[in-house]
Amino acid sequence: MSLIGRLVVIFMGFLAACFVGGMIVVVALLFPEFADLGAGPVDEGAIDILLGFGFIFVSGFALVPAAVIVAITEALYIRSALAYAVGGGVVGLACYLGLVPFHSDTLQFEGVVRRHLEIMTGAGIVAGVVYWLIAGRNAGAWRNPPPPRKPPPPLPSQSRPDAR
Repeated sequence: MSLIGRLVVIFMGFLAACFVGGMIVVVALLFPEFADLGAGPVDEGAIDILLGFGFIFVSGFALVPAAVIVAITEALYIRSALAYAVGGGVVGLACYLGLVPFHSDTLQFEGVVRRHLEIMTGAGIVAGVVYWLIAGRNAGAWRNPPPPRKPPPPLPSQSRPDAR
């Protein structure tokens, strides 16, 4: 039963990390638009829709690389926040480079925008730390056996039935 509970915690941590990563991506990409003081008020409905799409985008592309990182950290009992931050950065980098065309003749990525690469890597780092806060601090703990139970205290002498 503890494995099922651990899987639920991992899933909730992944969802929270994807939500935070999506928020960072959306806010960072829209920041140049917010910097213009003449833009006027921002429609809150549009921001909600963008945050939803950012969450879907990040969670869809990050599922497989994040699952690999989670499997490695669970198998090796890795509980360091730094390991999750680095793993999140690698996942963010993989998500971005998965969208950029790769030229097989020159073995180079074509059209890499440095700012977008930094945004995705930074969002991955923050998402990794959020995952660590929710699920990573107890990685591999589901394998430890529960502590033995103490025997119940003895019954008082007056509570025993008479054996006749």
